Amino acid sequence: MAVSLTRRLVRGAVVGTAALGLAGCGINSVPTAEEKAKAKWADVQAAFQERANLVPNLAAVAKGAADQEKGILTGVVEARAKATSIQLNAKDLNDPAKMKQFQDAQNQLSGSLAGFGRLLANVEAYPELKSITNYQMLQSQLEGQENRIRITIRDYNAAVQDYNTTIRTFPDAMAAKIFYGAKPMVPYQASTPGAEVAPSLEGKL
Repeated sequence: MAVSLTRRLVRGAVVGTAALGLAGCGINSVPTAEEKAKAKWADVQAAFQERANLVPNLAAVAKGAADQEKGILTGVVEARAKATSIQLNAKDLNDPAKMKQFQDAQNQLSGSLAGFGRLLANVEAYPELKSITNYQMLQSQLEGQENRIRITIRDYNAAVQDYNTTIRTFPDAMAAKIFYGAKPMVPYQASTPGAEVAPSLEGKL
């Protein structure tokens, strides 16, 4: 009876020690860091999608612009179509080529929106714009969305850094290699220096 109890205690101690050892070798930390990065990427995608959803409102604002300048709005609409057609799934976050494709499309839309802002920078040239009741609201929404994009990208990159560090450092690297075949995730890179800082649209819309 005593021997049986001793064996159970020893077995329990061994199992507990093994569980602690595995936990310390990345069994839990690797997938935890991975899921956190994936969740942050979902936030990035949502922020970009919400910006894209604002583009149709720009069409209403642009009604007061001259016909020859409507081409700028056409560029915005086309860039939006391309940006929304390229989706990067969580399983693709370790593919630099797919990440670049997504970034390029979003950067093109960002450039088009900047051009649209310059078009309407001189509001006095388009008196009809002043009569649009949601004009100030649209300006505020665009500024807020650019800020949200900046924040979500920052948070995603921080989560990617944490994950990439986890799978490369001992002892977590053991589980990352043996159990998960983990590969580094790709951070979201700014296209130009300072591009991660939200542009001010004050006086431009």
